[in-house]
Amino acid sequence: MKRFLLIASLSILAQGAKAGDNVPKGEWIIVVGGPSLKEWEQYKAQPHDHWWANFVRAARLRTEQLRDGLGPNAPITWLIYKQGYLDRAPQEHQDLIAFIESVRDKFNLNLVWFRNGDDVINYLNKGIDRKRQKVAGFEYFGHSNRACFMFDYSSNVDSASKSFLHESQLRQINGWIFARNAYIQSWGCHTGEEMSGWWYRATGTKMIGALGKTQFMMEELPILTSPGGKWVTAPEKLTTKTN
Repeated sequence: MKRFLLIASLSILAQGAKAGDNVPKGEWIIVVGGPSLKEWEQYKAQPHDHWWANFVRAARLRTEQLRDGLGPNAPITWLIYKQGYLDRAPQEHQDLIAFIESVRDKFNLNLVWFRNGDDVINYLNKGIDRKRQKVAGFEYFGHSNRACFMFDYSSNVDSASKSFLHESQLRQINGWIFARNAYIQSWGCHTGEEMSGWWYRATGTKMIGALGKTQFMMEELPILTSPGGKWVTAPEKLTTKTN
C-alpha cells in the first residue's frame, strides 16, 4: 500500500504538471551517485551493484516521468559523480561516460559532472541564477545511510566513502533557492531516519526519505525492502526548525 501511494503521488505530480496545477516551477535536479567496484563487493554475502547502471537506470525512469509531465523543454539537470563511472568502466569493458551522455542527448538534459558534496551544494546555490530560476525538484539516486549521501561507496574504500554529502553540510544550502512546493526525495537507504530531519531544519523544505533499505530495480523506481519500511518526510524528533 505504501509503495502504491508513493507511485500514485508521482503519477499525480506528472499529470498535474501537464495541466499546470500547483506544480513547482523551475529546474529539476537529479543527483546520481556512483556504483561500487567488484573488487570490494564480489565475495560479500549481499554484494552491492551487480549492475553498474543501478542508479543511472532509476534516474532515467524518473526522468521519463518528468518529461511526460513537464514537457520536452523543461529544465532538468543530472548531477553525476563521474569518477565512479570512470572507475567501473574497465570492469564492464564499456565506455560508461558515453552511455550516460547518450541519455543526456535523448532526454534533452543539462549534464553536470561533480566530485563531492561541495560541488552539489555549489550547483544548488549558484549553478544558475536562482533569483531567475528556483529549484523545483531535487532527487537523489545512490548509496546512502541515515546521515549521508555516499557518492563513492565501496569504490575508493571497501564499505566506506570518501566523496559524500553529510547532514552537517546541509546548512550551507540556501533555503530560498527552492520553489514553493518543491518536490524533494532521496531514493537511497535510510535517509528518512535522520537526514530528512536535518534537511528540513537547514532548508525549510521537506525531503521524502526511506525508513529502512531500498532496492533499485530494472523497470520501476526503487522500492522499500525492510520489514516495516516506509517513506517519511522527517523523524518527528527532528521536524522542529531552528535558527
